[in-house]
Amino acid sequence: MTERTGRWLAAALLLVPVTGCSAPVAPLPVRPPTSTTAIPTSTPATTVAPTPTAPPRGTVAAVPTRAAPAPSTPDRTPATRPPSASPRPSACLGAVRYDLVLADTELALLTSLCLGVGGVLRLQGIGPGEVTVDREDLVDRNYEAGVVDLRFLRAGTVGVTIPYDGRTYLVTVVVV
Repeated sequence: MTERTGRWLAAALLLVPVTGCSAPVAPLPVRPPTSTTAIPTSTPATTVAPTPTAPPRGTVAAVPTRAAPAPSTPDRTPATRPPSASPRPSACLGAVRYDLVLADTELALLTSLCLGVGGVLRLQGIGPGEVTVDREDLVDRNYEAGVVDLRFLRAGTVGVTIPYDGRTYLVTVVVV
């Protein structure tokens, strides 16, 4: 590099604007919340010009809300539910297939299970006719190649008896 180009490069670097943390920064505009409550505003610690959508400082802002939908029936409001539409417990797995490999599972630790209607308890590594249930009307059973599928057809509580390694284990399945 020649002396002339070196001076030119040094002069060019001095002319490039440098941005840093000392430059003033304006806050981003914020949409008002969609709740029905009034929100008191307070004076911020720094002086910032209010945005066009912000209310004047020190006032209470009334927030626009959506109208509630009309009830579907005259005797029912959106806040009430019919008794049959109760929510599923949070510990319930829903209508899923629960695989239970008997050789890999400590059955003494599995005492209860919650599944949704249509859920399947799949027991792998057991012979035909060994698994029994106490409520035949709630379960559809299927056996093939060492695998027992128990499909739960309706809500209720089913006791599933599993004989394994000389012991008999009872798993209570709650179907919701």
